[in-house]
Amino acid sequence: MVNYVDKELSWLSFNERVLQEAENPSTPLVQRVRFLGIYSSNRDEFYRVRVADVRRLANLTSGGKKQQYDDLLNRINQRVLKMQKRFDDCYRQIMQDLASNHIYLIDETQLTEAQLAYVVDYFNHHIVNYLDPFFIDEFAELPTLNDASIYFAVELRLSDDSMRYAAVAIPSNRLPRFIKIPPRKGKRETVFIVLDNIIRTCLRSIFRGLLDIQSAQAYTFKISRDAELELGEGITQNHIDRVSSSLRRRNQADAVRFVHDRAMPDELVGMITRKLKMGKYDSYTPGGRYHNAKDFISFPNVGPARFLYPPLKPIKFQTHGRDIFQAIQVRDIMLYYPYHDFHTVIDLLCTAAIDPQVKSIHISLYRVASDSLVAAALINAVRNRKEVTAVVELQARFDEQANISWAQKLTAAGVNVIFGVPGLKVHSKIISIVRQEAGTTRYYSHVGTGNFNEKTANLYCDISLFTANQEIGRDIANVFDFIKHNYKRHHFKRISVSPYNNRPTLVDAIDREIGWARQGKAAKIQLKCNNLVDTEVVNKLYEASAAGVEVQLIIRSMCTLIPEQPGLSENIKAISIVDKYLEHARIYIFRNDGNPEYLISSADLMTRNLDYRVEVTCPIYDPGHQDFLQQLFDIQWRDNVKARSLANGQSNQLANQERKRKVRSQDALKGFIARQNYQNEVQMPEETDG
Repeated sequence: MVNYVDKELSWLSFNERVLQEAENPSTPLVQRVRFLGIYSSNRDEFYRVRVADVRRLANLTSGGKKQQYDDLLNRINQRVLKMQKRFDDCYRQIMQDLASNHIYLIDETQLTEAQLAYVVDYFNHHIVNYLDPFFIDEFAELPTLNDASIYFAVELRLSDDSMRYAAVAIPSNRLPRFIKIPPRKGKRETVFIVLDNIIRTCLRSIFRGLLDIQSAQAYTFKISRDAELELGEGITQNHIDRVSSSLRRRNQADAVRFVHDRAMPDELVGMITRKLKMGKYDSYTPGGRYHNAKDFISFPNVGPARFLYPPLKPIKFQTHGRDIFQAIQVRDIMLYYPYHDFHTVIDLLCTAAIDPQVKSIHISLYRVASDSLVAAALINAVRNRKEVTAVVELQARFDEQANISWAQKLTAAGVNVIFGVPGLKVHSKIISIVRQEAGTTRYYSHVGTGNFNEKTANLYCDISLFTANQEIGRDIANVFDFIKHNYKRHHFKRISVSPYNNRPTLVDAIDREIGWARQGKAAKIQLKCNNLVDTEVVNKLYEASAAGVEVQLIIRSMCTLIPEQPGLSENIKAISIVDKYLEHARIYIFRNDGNPEYLISSADLMTRNLDYRVEVTCPIYDPGHQDFLQQLFDIQWRDNVKARSLANGQSNQLANQERKRKVRSQDALKGFIARQNYQNEVQMPEETDG
């Protein structure tokens, strides 16, 4: 019996759920285009990180292990190629649906005379100076190719019938990918052309008349490189320099995937891949004419309002005339983004920055917005002579450069910036504010499941807890003390902290439910997170199922556990929800013989999160907040519009189809949270058609 799903194949099942949203005709049309972009962006990261890991292991092992990794790479590539065909079919269908609504994304062969003149003029005034072609042949080394870019491989036939090859980067990082052009004369339509096709239209011009060109053909290609950063041991003042150096090395890392226009001549494909030193463990993906479909994430707003999701107006937390500290004193605050307004976090920091009673602010920053109001509040706190410490995680994957920049800006402003713990990423989402009140030191704390990023808070479903619980406050302060002085060992009274007691806390809670079940009592575990891949936790859940514990799992992305398998997991059910907002919250609920335990966490159920990161899991004590978390989970568990079952080989069939009434949990939660804001007693929302 197979007890686990390969996490890489499980991840591909997750990305298939994203593709299903693009394929779904009930998804608003422009949003379908954007789901194609999300799917493509996810797939790029998959190759840069997860496939690169498997490839590295295949190269470093031998014998049976090596064969396992070889087989896994083959299965990955076969699955990706099948999904690529679905992607191409979906793209063509969406283009037809746009055209039926008088919205066109045309190529260079479809331009009218007037449109051609417009495109040539646009090329000469806005594009040509961004193009720097370079020649390629069998003898010269390729320049370094950036895996964030797309390229044209250009085949040139000169007037003497000789052939030359060149390449040029498409400057989509500096120019818009979708350019609006005039409609056809007398037509009421909206017309876009992709930047690539403007360059194709004027392809000979990029060589500035230096060659006598008889014909020119362009074929798109892109590469994915191994994204792993290798850093030396220890964190010192030179940490920024070492991360910067590693980022530069990332640009020269091994290419692990070559995606190309399937019309590209074999000779040209072979020349480029040989120069990239690609081998048998690498992926070669023939595709359509266009790559970097991740740019579809920013496809323009076009057409009627029904082509987009209706805008969500977040509910602002009301302090009813109190300042934010007085409000937290009255009762813990729990917010659920994006339904609640993230600016309550900004309000907390801005108030702390000018409050004479506040003495210090500590915060952990993993990913922040490019024009972060969080950072601005910290800088203002320094101006007001507060002691401010920011833990900036320089190894937040793909945000390293942005975090280096923020570390430098914060340091220049007088913030005490520290870079975490050797060998551990600081992934916790915590704030500790120390305030002097009537001669007493009091702690005000934030514990959350998401980053302090006001931009992603509009798209990610995450939980924030603001509390004046002094035991939790001292625990959070001790987390920062551990990060500063990692030789110290603290006893955490209320919270659990990776890498020390997060794993034991979760395992003990599962064991406790197993004990209740073996005593013949009702036992239940409800877990919601992004990833469930840790073998010990998976095995414990299998043990719980065997003991009769009811287990409900809502796992957005990777899940190596196999639910509903006879003899292994009969009492485990698992679903995944992909919808308009990204499900990112981690909620862990244990029935505990009628005295349930509710936890929120920054940690997924992955070995890295439990053992190799600084993560915080916090209990929720307020009965109203416990009830909110319970109903949040139960509403999502009843979803039968966007929830997919993870049973049956993660085939992504819609879940709960036996229910006649439709429940789309993200819509149901919007109404539930709006009503809860005005009612003292939390009510379960009605099932509604949707």
